[in-house]
Amino acid sequence: MGNRRVSRELALQVLFPIDLVNANLEESLKFIWEMYHPNQEIWDFTLSLVEGVMLNLTEINTIIKEHTDNWSLERINHIDRNILRIAIFEILYREDIPRSVSINEAIELAKKYGTENSFIFVNGILGKVNKSIFKRER
Repeated sequence: MGNRRVSRELALQVLFPIDLVNANLEESLKFIWEMYHPNQEIWDFTLSLVEGVMLNLTEINTIIKEHTDNWSLERINHIDRNILRIAIFEILYREDIPRSVSINEAIELAKKYGTENSFIFVNGILGKVNKSIFKRER
């Protein structure tokens, strides 16, 4: 498994308890660090994802709401919601990562950590997000 995929998994594990029970960011980061002791490259990318999502959470949540038909943000399960947040952060703010990679990585996270149909849901939402961004760029 590549370092960035590991980082995405760790970022998901940091963000999940913050979203689920309003856990403290620093405590969540410390717990994941102590549990896995990732190498510096993995940890740096993990931190960039977590910090990016947290700093841009309002905008990211708005984008999720705009691209989910008849779904409130609260109705999306916590795993799927945080996978979407990570991927949308990458799509919007990480020009060094191709959108297709961000989408594919999110689908793989959804297959591993989500429900049976999470990957379909995540793929559908990210497809809509990607399409709307592409239209905006034209």
